[in-house]
Formats: sequence, structure tokens, C-alpha cells
Amino acid sequence: MKSHEKEFRRTRRDFLRQSSCAALGVTGLVNALAHLRLMTAAMAQGVPDPGYKALVFLFLNGGNDSNNMVVPAGDAASSQARVDYEAGRGVLALPSAGLAALTQPATSGAFTRHYGGQAQPLGFHPSAAPLAELFNAGKLAVVANVGTLAYPVASRTVYNSGTVPLPSQLFSHSDQQTQWQSSLPDRPFASGWGGRAAELLHASYNSPDASKVSMSISLAGVNSFQVGTTGSVVQYVVQPSGVVALSGYGTNYTSALNTDGTYKTTDTGKRFKAFEDIMKLTHANLHEEEYRRILLRARATEGTIGAAMTAAAASGTNFDAIFTAAGADHSLGDQLKMIAKLIAGRATLGNNRQIFFCQVGGYDTHQNMLASHTNLMDELATGMKAFHDALNAPGVNAWNEVVTFTASDFNRTLTPNNSDVAKAGSDHAWGGHALVMGGAVNGGNFYGHFPPLKTGNATGSMDAGKTTNRGRWIPTTSVDQYCAVLTKWLGAGSSEIATIFPNLPRFDDPFASSTANLGFL
Repeated sequence: MKSHEKEFRRTRRDFLRQSSCAALGVTGLVNALAHLRLMTAAMAQGVPDPGYKALVFLFLNGGNDSNNMVVPAGDAASSQARVDYEAGRGVLALPSAGLAALTQPATSGAFTRHYGGQAQPLGFHPSAAPLAELFNAGKLAVVANVGTLAYPVASRTVYNSGTVPLPSQLFSHSDQQTQWQSSLPDRPFASGWGGRAAELLHASYNSPDASKVSMSISLAGVNSFQVGTTGSVVQYVVQPSGVVALSGYGTNYTSALNTDGTYKTTDTGKRFKAFEDIMKLTHANLHEEEYRRILLRARATEGTIGAAMTAAAASGTNFDAIFTAAGADHSLGDQLKMIAKLIAGRATLGNNRQIFFCQVGGYDTHQNMLASHTNLMDELATGMKAFHDALNAPGVNAWNEVVTFTASDFNRTLTPNNSDVAKAGSDHAWGGHALVMGGAVNGGNFYGHFPPLKTGNATGSMDAGKTTNRGRWIPTTSVDQYCAVLTKWLGAGSSEIATIFPNLPRFDDPFASSTANLGFL
């Protein structure tokens, strides 16, 4: 971290403390956000340029079977994790010999809680070899057994006792997707943690004179993650192919506009000019006036995105070639390619802080899991590798300023749901593994606590359920802890983090407690 960045953050924390922001309670979240936004806007007038940083949230929709993304790779004669994996995984077990091997430190806090400090040999899925390459190069980390939690659940016994409140609708796709993106599983959805973070950080880091686009950009449509509380930062949706232009005027308005931006004298050009002239008029009707404002903002942002694409093209980086070379000509690759272009054109967008969201589906692998998960792991690995290569291209040069992280609805059961290997899949579970990639990441290591792969009432089991023995791991790291570390890296101070993640004090401090083991940034 640069010395001026340390000074900047310390000054912000002092200002917040002196302004009594630390005393803001979670019951007045809207007022707290409004209060903090006013103060950070005032601070933004006299602080040094903090530099550029971006978070990229990659959501694996459907519930990723991370039991086969990160796999015990040891010999069953010497590795307890491999013994338990083979016993529980059955026909879905991947052979140890074919895994993409990971080089880990001799000692790791991830194996202290359940393995007596003895690191277990692990590998990535055979189709995720590019992820292993990034991990072994120190560019990617794994956060083990993370999931939605309302309060810590220390053991299977505690889970079965019913004394600790659990997330609502624990194994439901829609509920768990929303809870991952809100970080608040014990209350109805109102906003996403990304939206709350954007509302608090936008005024501090993004100059109102320079900012030309929302701090929250989605490549996968409107999402829960980027929904704010006050409405001051609204998510802006961009298609992987670019912005969506108004229909009826040709591709990118080529039927209505000349190359210099003037209107064509054709009927289409005249119609487009008339439409834009009407949009410049004010309206007495409040609904009509708000529609006009929204449309004008969309048109202005459309032009800004177009300018960013022009800047990306002028960077000298061949994004298509990079993604093709990595084998990432697919849905995820297209989304990450567009994000890479927007980052390359970041000076045009005018933001020092940016939050991106992308998403791919297909992870609900109840059937034929071995074949379908192989394709999913290939898409994930090649997409992340191509994104890494693009960020490191000389014309982009943003590897150290971008952190990419994954999440999914939930993990899937360790045990299969069919004895026929051609049909077998896995069902909805709970805690799973997440990936974090970037130049600022302390890669090549595991964080959190790798779970014991024991099912049912076996000694040490973290399998959730009074009667089940399916291998549904009780998370040992909460969404709040995982995402608070990411948000702090983006620039949030302690008071802002307390507002964004009001449930965080219920868990081990991810910044100060060794028991949390979350020093991946």
C-alpha cells in the first residue's frame, strides 16, 4: 500500500470517529447511509486522488459443487481428507491422479481447526487447470467453507439443538442467492451489500465532476447485489456486446446519425432528431418528467460507455485474441471481456471506484453431474484466466487494481443421489469454497477453515441435519466476514463496514482475529 493511501484512510477514519459515525446503529440504516454520504461527499472535496480500484463479483448461479472444484488429492493411506472424500463421494469421486495439483505452504491456518494443523494435499478439478496455474503463481486464493449465516453455528450438535437462528429457507435457490447478495439472511430483502457499499463510497472516491457512469455496473441484468438503500447509486446494465441502443434507428444509430454525430437528412434521421428534441422538453406531469430524466441519463451513459469502448480499442489490446487464446469464447468470457474493456477505458468513465457484477448459470447439477460440471469448470477456469491475461496487458495495466471473487447459492451434497455414474448428481447443500483473484490477493493459500468431509454423526462431522448424512457442510466463515474483507480493500472504513454489514459483530473479527483466518487481502 502506498504511503499516501495509508494517510488518506487514516484521515477518513479519524473524521468519521470525530463526527460520531461510529455510534450509528443498524436500526436506522437509511439515515446512517444518508449521514455518511453527506460527510463523505464533504470529505471528497479536499482529499488526494486515491487511485483506481474495482471489485468484480462472479456469481455461479444454481449452486456450485465445490466438493469437486477443490478436491483432496492425497493418498487414501495418508490423507484423512481423501479417505473421507472417497467414502462420501461415491460414484462422483474424481481420481486423485487426474487433479490439477496445488502447491500449498507447509503450514496453513485453514487446517488448524479440523485437521490438527496438518495441511491436506488438494487439487482443482482436472478441467480447472488454469485456476491451479493461477493459484500456484500466487495470484489466486481459496476461501474454504463460506456460506450464509445469521449467527455462528459451532457444530452439528449446536445445529441440531435448534438454539441458534439459521438463515431462512436455507436450501432454497432464490432465497440463498438473495441472502448471499444482501448479507442479511435474518431479515427480508431490502438492499444488497454491493449497493450499500457503492452508496457509501461513491462520494468519497468518485468526483462528481469526473464521474460519468454509475459506480455499479452489471453485465448480467438487474440483480439484488447492487440494489442500494437510498437510491443515490443505481446499477447500470451493460450487455456483453455493449450498451443497448434505442430500437428503430439502426445498429448504434447508423440509420439516424452521421459519423460526426449530426442527424442524417433521411426520414429516420429526422424522426430521431424529433424524438431527442421532445426529450429535452420539461413536463408538468411528474411521471412524464421522471421518464424523460431517466431516458436522458441512459442516453448520456450510453455515450460514455461508447467512449470507453473507443478508449479500450485505442489501448492496443486485442481483447478478442486474448479470450480466444485462453479458450474463453463463451458466456462468462464475453461478460469478463466487456468488463476488461470498461476497465481499460476507466479514465473515460471517470470513477476511482467501480463495482462490477457478472453471472453464469447451469450449476444446479442434480443429474449427470460429472459431465456437466466438467464443462462448467472449464468455463470458469478459462474465463478467469483470460480476464487475468487481459488485466495484465500493457494497454490495460490494471491487475493490481482489480479483485475478482466468486460466490454461489450454496455448495452441493458430498453424497450422490444415484448409484449410476451416468445419471448421478448432487443436491442442495450449504457451505462451499470461493475463489479470490487479483494482484492484491495473498494467493497460493487457503483461508477460512477447510471442513472435515465426514457425514452424519461421525466424530468431528460438520454435516447439517438431525437425521441426514448427505454432507451439507455448516459454514465456518460467514458471507459477512468474507465480503467485509473485500469491501475494506475497496476503501471502506470501520464505520462504513459496520453499516454495510450490520451482522458482522456476531462473528470473529476478520481483520484482527487469527481464528477467522481471512487474510487473503
